[in-house]
Amino acid sequence: MTLRLGYGTNGLTDLRLDDALALLADLGYDGVGLTLDHMHLDPLAPDLAGRTRRLAGRLDRLGLQVTVETGARYVLDPRRKHGPSLLDPDPDARAARAGLLVRAVQVAADLGAHAVHCFSGITPDGTSPAVAWDRLQSALTPVLDAAATAGVPLAVEPEPGHLLARLEDFHHLRALLGDPGPLGLTLDIGHCQCLEPDAPAECVTRAAPWLRHVQIEDMRRGVHEHLPFGDGEIDFPPVLQALADTGYQGLTVVELPRHSHAGPELARTSLDFLRSHAPTIGATA
Repeated sequence: MTLRLGYGTNGLTDLRLDDALALLADLGYDGVGLTLDHMHLDPLAPDLAGRTRRLAGRLDRLGLQVTVETGARYVLDPRRKHGPSLLDPDPDARAARAGLLVRAVQVAADLGAHAVHCFSGITPDGTSPAVAWDRLQSALTPVLDAAATAGVPLAVEPEPGHLLARLEDFHHLRALLGDPGPLGLTLDIGHCQCLEPDAPAECVTRAAPWLRHVQIEDMRRGVHEHLPFGDGEIDFPPVLQALADTGYQGLTVVELPRHSHAGPELARTSLDFLRSHAPTIGATA
């Protein structure tokens, strides 16, 4: 099976969105991981529906698939990275984050995206795990309702340092929510190397039934730093083979958010690396 490869716009923030999309299409990527942020598709600026409609046309002309990512650092709060989160003590703040995710679901539906990515956030100081999990499931309920209506899965990402940090935490959330149909998983391969007890390829196999979005980069054990391919410790051929074996149909998106200064070159070398390490991988266009 051929995997569909994408590159995240959070690693191309020095480029205009049109230029970033043209670059990825010219290189031979199958799609793009689109982070909703002020420098590309601003989810809070006027005429979001019109701008999304024009973007959908651009993606179609370029032959690019898309997933919507919501990890922008300061899109809601210019002073707090990723603030407010779904775990914020202030219910209005939690509602603001949930509202952004609902908006992302609508954008994803209008773009024909295969999933919306999100994460839990860091547990605030003084908050018990029980309270944090209760806040998370309550905040996600309207988002999952919107996802069900739109027919777009919500893919929650285990993130090192967050309440939902590992695969076991994702399954805990599934149980709390009653295993709703729209709830899926974003699996970051580097995070598996960083934090999971199993090897990344084994994580892919374990995650397969719930896999709705994949992010990929290199990483070292115990260090949450997204690295270009070859700079970390991951053995990629087994990982890529495991992904192909799952039958996963979404995008596998290169995630290098701190390397925008070298984005065009890393987009090229990343695609070359992934293709060379898995003979079944190639552009579908």
